[in-house]
Amino acid sequence: IGEEKVLGEKKCFFSTGELLLCEASTVYKYVQEDGSNRGTYGKLVCTNFKISFLDDDSASDDNEPQFKNKIVGENDITLQCVDQIYGVYDEKKKLLTGQLRKYPEKLIIYCKDLRVFNFCLRYTKEEEVKRIVSGIVHHSQTPKLLKRLFLFSYASAAPNNTDGRNQTVMFETLEDWRDELERTKGNVKYKAVTTNEGYRVSEKLPLYFVVPICISEESILKYEGRGIPIWCWSCHNGAALLKMSTFPKEQDDSTSQMQKAFLDGIYKTISKPPYELLKMDDLSSSLPSLQDIQTAYTRFKQLFLIDNSTDFWATDVKWFSLLESTNWLEIIRRVLKKAIEVAECLEIQHTNVLLIEESATDLCCVISSLVQVMMDSYSRTKSGFQSLIQKEWVIGGHSFLDRCNHLHKSEKEEAPVFLLLLNCVWQLVQQYPPAFEFTETYLTVLSDSLYVPIFSTFFFNSQHQRDTNKSGESLKTQSGPFRFLTVWDWCVQFDPKALAFLNNPLYAEKPKPDRSQRKTARFKHQRQLSLPLTQAKPSTKRGFFREETDHLIKNILGKRIGKFINSSDEPPNSLREFYDSWHSKPVDYHGLLLPRIDGPEIKVWAQRYLRWIPEAQLHGGGTIATAAKILDLMEEVQSLQVKMDEEHSQAVSGDAHSVPMLRNSARLSSLFPFALLQRQSVKPALPTSTWKDLEDEDDLVKRDDEFVDLSGDML
Repeated sequence: IGEEKVLGEKKCFFSTGELLLCEASTVYKYVQEDGSNRGTYGKLVCTNFKISFLDDDSASDDNEPQFKNKIVGENDITLQCVDQIYGVYDEKKKLLTGQLRKYPEKLIIYCKDLRVFNFCLRYTKEEEVKRIVSGIVHHSQTPKLLKRLFLFSYASAAPNNTDGRNQTVMFETLEDWRDELERTKGNVKYKAVTTNEGYRVSEKLPLYFVVPICISEESILKYEGRGIPIWCWSCHNGAALLKMSTFPKEQDDSTSQMQKAFLDGIYKTISKPPYELLKMDDLSSSLPSLQDIQTAYTRFKQLFLIDNSTDFWATDVKWFSLLESTNWLEIIRRVLKKAIEVAECLEIQHTNVLLIEESATDLCCVISSLVQVMMDSYSRTKSGFQSLIQKEWVIGGHSFLDRCNHLHKSEKEEAPVFLLLLNCVWQLVQQYPPAFEFTETYLTVLSDSLYVPIFSTFFFNSQHQRDTNKSGESLKTQSGPFRFLTVWDWCVQFDPKALAFLNNPLYAEKPKPDRSQRKTARFKHQRQLSLPLTQAKPSTKRGFFREETDHLIKNILGKRIGKFINSSDEPPNSLREFYDSWHSKPVDYHGLLLPRIDGPEIKVWAQRYLRWIPEAQLHGGGTIATAAKILDLMEEVQSLQVKMDEEHSQAVSGDAHSVPMLRNSARLSSLFPFALLQRQSVKPALPTSTWKDLEDEDDLVKRDDEFVDLSGDML
């Protein structure tokens, strides 16, 4: 993977292909604590892969993270993970972009994984300050060419040492698609086609995909894949989930008439026996736009990019109003509700559902993935979920490069669509933990991996773009094809002890009767992570399934008709009955899962968004510490079982999985397993004005656990 190199007197781990670009000595890194200059001196370096702070003080064993990443350390920021950079001039913050005329005395780096780094440059030589600040801003903020990504530097020299035990289906071959058709019993009505081999139909489509049997390969070629229903998944009752991209909006009348006749024929063919009825949903009408999603998330993440205690306590008293104003949780609720609507059509009405979107690679990916997670227990296993991401997102053509803005070329294309899916899946994981083989920690590190340019999984816009660049030659070695790694080889990032945190020890291997869910214990000052139970804001638009062929065709041809859109945001009676009826029955963890979406059931993904804020930590570690204890107990049981087997029979080797042992559980917090308890906040959960009045009271400051649980009062 890489090697250690010595910079001055400090050791730095360099990945394969990583080059040092600039460095600065005597940089002071602040600890995030208001009114204190606590921190440590070290060296700040910038490479073609990451920004690293090399600490003078070596970490003690007690402070060593339990969940250590082998590629990106605690003080490392990949260039793609940098969100914004601010300089501090005379105590005033200024956004740093492009060429700098004056260099700051402090540097604040906000990361996309919500870490915040504060560096003081007052004691650094002026020339070094110029080099390091200019270097960091240039290499992390300015537009770049695709092949300048570290992904290519690493792939040109990386050894081919991937884990052969990876069970993820990559959907890069025709056999993969045929196996999926057979698994879901969809091969009676649908077929995998090779029409796009050589990308002769479209560069946005994968090499292989699945369409209804009635569609000819000539039609796929003629319309370049647009207006073609592409199969996503088949339900146990034969109903299928499909997606379709729209035709270009500007074209002549004869072309429009020809396309209308083609769509009319497809509709009539699919809607008659042996095909079920077909219902359509134009997601661009019934869900928020990508711009709305980006705007909401930009506001939302500001609540967690906190670099000092004062900011935390100032926002804490206004938590609910700030959270609601972002609209992020409301978007999650609407997306989940849409997935429930689709599930009801497939499960109860036995009706095919066709999702429509301009490119069918954004919201179509979100809804189709959610429906499969809710309806197919295979998608709730780790390998099944990874195969789902490969099928619907990576091979399905989601524009990761543009949506994550990895090249910093166009902010207009940026939108956290994949992160929206992970937030929705997290809602299901936290509501029904036994139904999932993976944990919320798995989802967290998966979201972090979006910004690690060692894996090709999240750094291309399409399979065509990946294949085209993979077959190209290395810029330096001219040695032939690049060897891209997949993010699903988790052993590249984590050792076996850390990998244990990705697996749910309480996963229900077999269907179990519903047990009354235990209420989670309330912790002192647990910031409420969901909105209060108030009536949701009605959305301005609402699109529901429309069976009329003409309406569908006009939508697909880019001529939307607003009068057919139902303005009410309340679900129809049949959907409400379906929802209430399901929730009144015991949960089958291997059957259909419907998320609870009413009021405060939609919550903030605490582990991802609050893990780096010391004031918001829960002493004792929260749910992940409980899971870690269960892992320890399982290890002990397995060890005892091996000893018993050895006693009563000839040596039987027990393949006990290695799991982490917790050395100092008293120091755990909700930062765990990413780090241990950093420090205890001395300020109680009181309004900021009240705290200022009491700030001079020494006895209050000296109390350790003077926190108040406001979760009940704040409702």
